[in-house]
Order: sequence, then C-alpha cells, then structure tokens
Amino acid sequence: MKIHKGDDVLVIAGKFRGERARVEEAMPRENKVILEGLNIAKRHTKQQGELLQAGIIDKVMPMHVSNVAIWCGGHKGPARVGFKVAEGAKVRVCRKCGGTL
Repeated sequence: MKIHKGDDVLVIAGKFRGERARVEEAMPRENKVILEGLNIAKRHTKQQGELLQAGIIDKVMPMHVSNVAIWCGGHKGPARVGFKVAEGAKVRVCRKCGGTL
C-alpha cells in the first residue's frame, strides 16, 4: 500500500469527495485507511455495567484506499505514487512533478 500514516490525502470518491484530510491509521491487510475528521458514523450503544454509558457515540469508520489519492505539495494536487532509490534509500515520488512525498 502506497499510503502511510501521517500522509495528507484527497478523497476522490464517495460522500466526502473533494475533502482533504490526514491519515490517522493505515490498515494494509484490509486496504483501508482511517482519516482524521471524516467518515464518522453514529453508534447506538447499550449500557454494559458501570463502565460503558448508554447513548449515541461517534465512531470513526475506515475508508477504502482506492477512494483516496495522496496530496502532492509540489504541484498542489492529487498524485500517483512512484518509487525511486536515492542515496541507498527507497523514497516515494510524485509521478507528475517528480518531487518526493
């Protein structure tokens, strides 16, 4: 998966299309990401003992990685990711402008 935790991304499909957010968590096995402040669902919970209060709780839901594109600061737009070996280290680069991500 080419998107990592802490990346700035642009949502390119779905309910939040056109919004920019930061990746809070990347889940490569499921090909999903959790975005900061987006894709929040309401969860109705029942009280369980004295620990968990009953009510409606906001729950952050994962979004499929194909619905987001990494944001490139070089050309100020969404980017496709490529890889390059520079000084013995593998780095991610923007396919459009060639800048490192």
